[in-house]
Amino acid sequence: MSVADRLDLTLRLVQGSTDRVSVAELAQRLGVSEMTVRRDLDVLERQGLVRRVHGGAVPARAREEGAGFDTREQWQAATKEKLGAAVAELVPPGSRVLLDAGTTTVHVARHLARRAPLTVAALSLQTAVALADVPGVDLLIVGGRSRPGERSFVGPLALRTIEALAFDVFVMSIGGVHAQHGWSEFSLDDAAVKQAGLAQAARTVVVADATKLGVRAFSQVAPLERAEVFVTDLAAGDESTHPNGPATLAALREAGVRTVLA
Repeated sequence: MSVADRLDLTLRLVQGSTDRVSVAELAQRLGVSEMTVRRDLDVLERQGLVRRVHGGAVPARAREEGAGFDTREQWQAATKEKLGAAVAELVPPGSRVLLDAGTTTVHVARHLARRAPLTVAALSLQTAVALADVPGVDLLIVGGRSRPGERSFVGPLALRTIEALAFDVFVMSIGGVHAQHGWSEFSLDDAAVKQAGLAQAARTVVVADATKLGVRAFSQVAPLERAEVFVTDLAAGDESTHPNGPATLAALREAGVRTVLA
């Protein structure tokens, strides 16, 4: 696992916990030494994303809304750009699209310009900004509460808006995909929004980089078979860098989910 992959997953594990995450637990989940975990936590603390406590770490209050998002967007930017292009190719012109929040879906948004005309309902401030002035894109802002550090729209207002609409495609980002436990998220609020999106879309395309394979996050979103397509990067098939990748991809195919490696 690359340093960027490891930092990304470490941050998500800490942010997704309701309590302190111990160094020992992180080392076990990541398959690295406790010394490596401590170094990574030092990096994340210097960036203002976690706070070190005795024996572990807790989420830090973002210095400003979006600080965590902005930092994570820089990690694996080239990979996320490829994923964004691959997902956009799966969206037919004229579609009504629900576009999820996340660092990867910002790259999807930038590539959707080539698929216009489209109607796009944005689930985050970042994706909305990326599509705000794109010719041929009819942009809807889902609304709701903006979650600090992520700028994703969550809460009852977001859920009511989604439930009042119908979509051809839901482009869903995900915190974890597990062979037995399906799609999952680190935040209960984000999981609820994704469940609403799944219910209102004719088809769902899930996008995530290889670090999410084999991960079981805090809140289950849905079983694997609820998605039609899963787009991830080529590294997902490399067992030497992502030990859970090939087995998770095999489980997805067995569940009838088409996999695309970008």
